[in-house]
Formats: sequence, C-alpha cells, structure tokens
Amino acid sequence: MTRREIKTRARQTVKRHYMILVMTGLIAVFLGLQSSSFDNFVRMYSSEKVSAAEAETQTAPLEEGEWTAENDTRVAMGSVGLLDVVEHIMMGDPEKGRELSERLKEAEIERSKEGNRVLGRSKGALSKLVNGITSGSFIVMFVSGINSLFGSDNLGSLILVLLAFAGMFGFYLLVVNTYAVIAARMFLESRCYEKLPIYRFMFLLRVKRWMKVSLAMLVYSVYLFLWTLTIIGGFIKYYSYFLVPYILAENPEISGRQAITLSRKMMRGHKWECFVMECSFIGWAILGAFTFGLTEVFYSLPYQLAAYCEYYAGLRLQAKEAALPGAKLLNDSYLYERAPKELLEEAYADVVEWKKEQEGSVKKPEGIRGFLSDWFGILLGDSREDRDYEESRELKTRLGMYKEVAEGRVYPVRLSNFPEVTKQKRFETFHYMRHYSIWSLIMLFFIFSLIGWCWEVSIHLVLDGVFVNRGTLHGPWLPIYGTGGVLLLTLLNRVRNHPVIQFFSIIFVCGLVEYGTSYYLERVYDGKKWWDYSGYFLNLNGRICAEGLLVFGIGGMVIVYVAAPLLDNRIREIRKNVLVWSCLVLLCVYAADCGYSIGHPNEGKGITDYQEVLEDTKERRSEDYVSDIIVSAVCVGQCIYYPVDYSVAEYLQA
Repeated sequence: MTRREIKTRARQTVKRHYMILVMTGLIAVFLGLQSSSFDNFVRMYSSEKVSAAEAETQTAPLEEGEWTAENDTRVAMGSVGLLDVVEHIMMGDPEKGRELSERLKEAEIERSKEGNRVLGRSKGALSKLVNGITSGSFIVMFVSGINSLFGSDNLGSLILVLLAFAGMFGFYLLVVNTYAVIAARMFLESRCYEKLPIYRFMFLLRVKRWMKVSLAMLVYSVYLFLWTLTIIGGFIKYYSYFLVPYILAENPEISGRQAITLSRKMMRGHKWECFVMECSFIGWAILGAFTFGLTEVFYSLPYQLAAYCEYYAGLRLQAKEAALPGAKLLNDSYLYERAPKELLEEAYADVVEWKKEQEGSVKKPEGIRGFLSDWFGILLGDSREDRDYEESRELKTRLGMYKEVAEGRVYPVRLSNFPEVTKQKRFETFHYMRHYSIWSLIMLFFIFSLIGWCWEVSIHLVLDGVFVNRGTLHGPWLPIYGTGGVLLLTLLNRVRNHPVIQFFSIIFVCGLVEYGTSYYLERVYDGKKWWDYSGYFLNLNGRICAEGLLVFGIGGMVIVYVAAPLLDNRIREIRKNVLVWSCLVLLCVYAADCGYSIGHPNEGKGITDYQEVLEDTKERRSEDYVSDIIVSAVCVGQCIYYPVDYSVAEYLQA
C-alpha cells in the first residue's frame, strides 16, 4: 500500500474504535512510551508550580538536633513532606524521619479541621491510611521494624533503597516495557474486527505470556540502548528494530533475539521509508504544540499508531510472500482476516447451540409483568412460564460472553495459537441475572436488615464494650440496609451484567440512601443524629464518607453476585404458603414497630449522643479544672510506672 492508503485505513480504524484507541494512546503517553505536547505541557506546568512553591516557602534546611519552632513553621506551611522523611531514612537517620513523620501527620489533621471538612483526616480507617501514606509513617514503621528485628541501625534504610530500586525496575519491566506490545495488539485487532472489548488489554495475562514478553522487550531495550551509545548506530537500529513490539504482539512465544532478527530482516530496504512516514506526521505535532497536546491525545496519536500497524501489516504480507527466513513465526492469520463462518461455528459449537435454544419459543411476560421484569427484575408470579423465562435468561447470560466472538465481530481466541485460559462459571448456583419474586424480595429485605443490625451492634460491642440497639426502631433490624439491598437488586437490574458500572452505581445508590436517610432523621427528630462522619476523609456534611461508601460498594457487589442468588435459592425451597404467611407476619410486626417508633424513637447513648458528648467534653475542659488536674496526675503516674510508646501529651489528649 502507498502511504496515502495506509493513512486512509488508519483513519477508518480510529473512527470505528475511537474511545478505546484514545485510551490506549493516552496510557502510552503517561507511561512515557509516547511523547506528546500534552505530556510536556503538564510536566512544564507542574515544574513551574513546584518551583514557585519552593521559592515562596524555601528557607534554610531542617534544623539538626532538637526540633525547633522554625521546623514546625515549615511543616505547617507545607514546604517539607514525604520526600524529606524518605531522605532522612536513606541518610541513616530514622529517628529524625520518625519525628518529621509524626509532625506531618499532626499538621495534616489540624489543616483538615480548619479547612475543607470533606477532606477530614482525624477519624476512620481511610483517614489513617491516607495519613500513613502522606506522612511516610508506614515507611518509618517498616524501617524501624527491620532495624529492631536484626539489631542494626542502617539495615532498614538499605533494604528500603533496594526495595525502591526493585519496585521501579519491576514496574518498568512488567508494565512500561510490556505495554508497547499490549498497545500494538489492541491496534492490530482493531484493524479487522468491529468490537474491541476492554478485557483485550489483559491478552498477555490471559495467554500466560506476560513474563516472557517482558523479558523479550528487556532484551530489545538493552540492544537499543547499547546501539545508542554509537550515536549513528542508534538512529539506524531504531528503525531496524521498529517492528519488534508488533512481532511480539502477534507471537508472544518467541524470544527477544528472534524478534529483533526478524524485525531487522523485514525492515531491510524500508528504513528510509519508515523515517519518511514518521516525518509525514510533523504537521500534527506542530498543531499539537499550539493546542497544548490536546489534538495529539484525542486524535493524532491513535491515528499515528494505527498507521504504524497498517505499515507493519503490509511488511508482514511482503515477508510471507517472499518466504523470508523466520516469517513462519508470524502465524496468527486471524489477526488480519476473519475466520470462515464454518470454522467459527465449529469452534464455538456450544455457543451456537445456546443461541438456538435461546431463540426458542419462550414466552416473555407482557404488560405490567413484562415492565417490572425487564426494568426491575421482579416476578409477579411463579408459573411454569415464569420458570421457563428464568431459564432462558440464564442461557442468555452464558451466550453473552461468546456471542459476538462466534459471530466474527471479536477476535476468536479459540482459534488462536495461544488459546486463552478461561474458567467455567457455575450459573446454576450463582446465576446473578435472575429475577426475584415479591415474596423473595420481602424476605431478603428482612435478612439484610437483620445482618445490618448485627453488624453495627457488633462494632459497638467490640469497640465500646457495650450493647447498643442501633437504629430508630426497637426491633432487631435496620431498614436502611434492607432497603439498600432490595434497591440494588431492582433499581440496578439493567446494569447487573456490567460489573464495573454496577460497582459505581452501588456506591451512588447507597450514598443517596444513606445521605437521604440522615437528612430525613435530622429534620424529623429536631437535629438528632444517628451517625456522624465528620472528621472522616472525603465526607459530605458528616452524613456520608468515602470509607463507608467503599465498604457499601464491596458489600453490594457481594450481595448482587453471591449472597442474594444463594439466599434466593434457599427461599425458593420454602413452601409457597409458609413463605407467604412468614412474610405477612414479619410485615405486620415491622409496621407496628414503625408506628410506635414515630412517637417514641429508639435514642440514647451510642445512638443520638454525638453532639451531646462533644458539648460535654468542651464544657468539662473549660470548667472542670480540678478534674483535669486529677486526670493529668493519673496519666503521669501511668507513664512513670507503665512505660508506653506515646507521650504524656497524647495521654492527656486522649
């Protein structure tokens, strides 16, 4: 093909798979595999901001010896941070690093109290995690533990340095260096097929060739680096080895030396041609400089990579036709042309059979029954037709995984020289695309409410050592958990087959329910709070927080894909009349509890006393001086006779 034809086909490919190819190119830019004006602009902007901040806050280095007020000022201003902690540790002074780490942690907590309450850093496991990372306390704990374990003052610092180098090298070897092959694979598959699923990013992992390709690319990088030392040789060999990532993308089984040798043979007589094609994109680079790299990221970069794939495909065809030595290694023919229909039907015979069964005469619910079934996954009946429809949905779930592949719209992994390793799922047990009957949803509501109640009661029992009947109601149930669980099964029924979308939808729904419930309770019961997340990292008005929503997200995924299907299997085993009467009795008791709790809500210590405890603490600190003196004396005595790892001041604060 001519250069014009190559670019025409490349533009068509980008147009057909625009979003995923842009994402592929953007990842390459951030990993440093592709240079762009966008990346350069971001780096320049960041460098200028850092330089300005340093010029504004930079004073003398941290005072050695005793901690000074000047050091406290620099910590409060944010002119020192995690890197300074690491520097102290690597220089063999872990105690200085520990002290700085504690000061940084205290400063972050104080800033969170005075600043944006959404970014609270004083409460919760997530706050401790963020504080531990930003202050470097985790690193200090690691180094101190190593030093104390082996009785050395510098062993921990040495191990930290070695681990840092190992981590950087491992990241380069397994991610950065290998991603060039992954990107090449994505663009090669996009040439021929209508669909490019996001799981194709895991191609090397699914065929169990990730480490082999990583080592092959390492050999390629070493060869290229050594040639760059000769200046002219580096320029020539860059084009000689130009096809290595594409060769490995097609055949991840071959070694680095084999890929280099084959690339050198295929590029013989084409180096200048490849150089000219690269130069043909200079206009796009100039445009990218004027648009701060935005045109490069969102069009010209994927366009350029798609053109290189077309170029490789052309050279591969020439090598195969000329019977070039080593060309037999390029044996993934279905990467460049679609497999015959007969061959696909043979390889995916089970999928074809499922499709025929699914297209059978299963009657779909109509009217209001059909609306509730399609949109909310609710079954109003339990007839034979309903059960047949459920079986057809199970079959549809199985079919959805392979349907597009069997139709030739996605690369056929079963016809590859490296079949992907897949695990068969037990749809009979964990058929999560099922519909739930009204009676099953009622039972699930009470089960989830009971589980939520047990969860919160257990937390208070373990942490506070007292039994607290959580919630506004008096019975052993928290309806917020039951409501949330049922909403996840019904309201999010349409996205259940997309786990990633499901996860974020769960977080959104749970956050909405929790925030709305908190707001309602405060409005109805004169500002009383049944929970308060103030001080937690990423909280909203103390009603919801990132830590809680993350837990809800994980728990919701367990409910949707594991717990609810298993519980529904057991509920279906209950006789119909027993199930109905059990639901009616539970609903009556629950309604009575709700009616009574409207006028006499469950409240008191551990439930609605957050604000009261805070006010009592403030009043005691301002008025009860005698009590403070007594507490101080007791704490000092405890520190003297029972040595601990924290200071008297921390005792007093507690």
